[in-house]
Amino acid sequence: MAITLSNHPRVQELRPGDLAPPPAPTRERLLSLDVFRGLTVAGMLLVNDPGSWGSIYPPLEHAPWNGWTPTDLVFPFFLFIAGITTYLSLSARRARGDDEHAIRAQIIRRGALIFLFGFLVNGFPYFTWGDVAGVADPTLLQRVGDRLLHWRIMGVLQRIGIAYMVAALLTQRTTLRQQAAIIATLLLGYWVVMTVVPVPGEGTIGALLLGDPTRTMAAWTDRLVLDWSRWGLGNHTWVSGVTWDPEGILSTVPAICTAMLGNMAGRWIGERRPLTERLAGMWAVGSIFMMVGLMWHWVFPINKSLWTSSYVIFTAGMAAVSLATVMWIVDFQKIRGWTRFFVIYGMNPMIAFIGSGVMARLIYSIIKVSSNGKRIPLQAWLYQTLFASWLSPVNASLAFALAFVLFWYGILYALYRRNIILKV
Repeated sequence: MAITLSNHPRVQELRPGDLAPPPAPTRERLLSLDVFRGLTVAGMLLVNDPGSWGSIYPPLEHAPWNGWTPTDLVFPFFLFIAGITTYLSLSARRARGDDEHAIRAQIIRRGALIFLFGFLVNGFPYFTWGDVAGVADPTLLQRVGDRLLHWRIMGVLQRIGIAYMVAALLTQRTTLRQQAAIIATLLLGYWVVMTVVPVPGEGTIGALLLGDPTRTMAAWTDRLVLDWSRWGLGNHTWVSGVTWDPEGILSTVPAICTAMLGNMAGRWIGERRPLTERLAGMWAVGSIFMMVGLMWHWVFPINKSLWTSSYVIFTAGMAAVSLATVMWIVDFQKIRGWTRFFVIYGMNPMIAFIGSGVMARLIYSIIKVSSNGKRIPLQAWLYQTLFASWLSPVNASLAFALAFVLFWYGILYALYRRNIILKV
């Protein structure tokens, strides 16, 4: 049925379709976001799986304690890009008409699943494969029981799940100014707790103990929450730390701010502004954040294991500048011939992380082969046979890590070709 408007000097006939609102503009697709996420995932595999932990190029090692290396940027970069994509994804859901209750339920479900995946990877293969303390010839049941007593609760995926969920919930209904206030409160509060508050049992304030991983307030909190030995239920901290956990309880609080800062960057990236203006803004703010983080380092050292407030600000700045650079190359200059490798990694980050973690546990610890009359892990045999036999130790170790990354690229490429993507 047509609608006639007769109160106009020129009678016009409008059809119902003419009164419909214009279609919403198509959301800009930035290839650089997939590339950047893929860079971080591939980087994570590269630094996590060397041929020999005793022979690594310094940039591919974590800083011994305070300070940073390129390796120390990988984890916060992933959290930062997760915050960006969270904002863009939830904005798209709102544009489709999803209500806030449904969005909140999805956030909680996704965060819980990511935590659960990390927890299950930590426990794999769900029995102790080596010696069991105090038992000469343990049964399978005893091995399972021993594994339960030493099953690490926290970890990388667990921190990602918690940080993603809390950051998404905190930014769901808050303004930009409120989010900035939350971030400032958490980072300043963490600084005070870690430096001004006396550490129980140590007789002094935390600032004087930051150089000792076992005596910080974060370590005390990890023992309080994760070490259940006092009840005969085992210790559930990081096996190499025993008395503290690099992805522990207290240090996860500032990690939430990393994801929130990524969310704020996503808001800026999603603005209807020229790309050059958005890039300039990210470079400028990122540079300021790096400077502030380096200055804060003088009184609260940059430290990944403690995820210090200076580390949050510095790495967020580095992430913003790095992402803006990738965006300039990929989406502004359109130089894309090199991107496919990283796009494929960026499309399936959960499979890459979970699968590579399970595989590493198998070949580094569980599966063993005979070599020169001894039983050694499969990884050690592959490393010695294929790489260490003709390369120098550091180059052999790097070559093994690169081969591991390429192997997983092959798996992810096969899944990509079949459109198999794990979405949590």
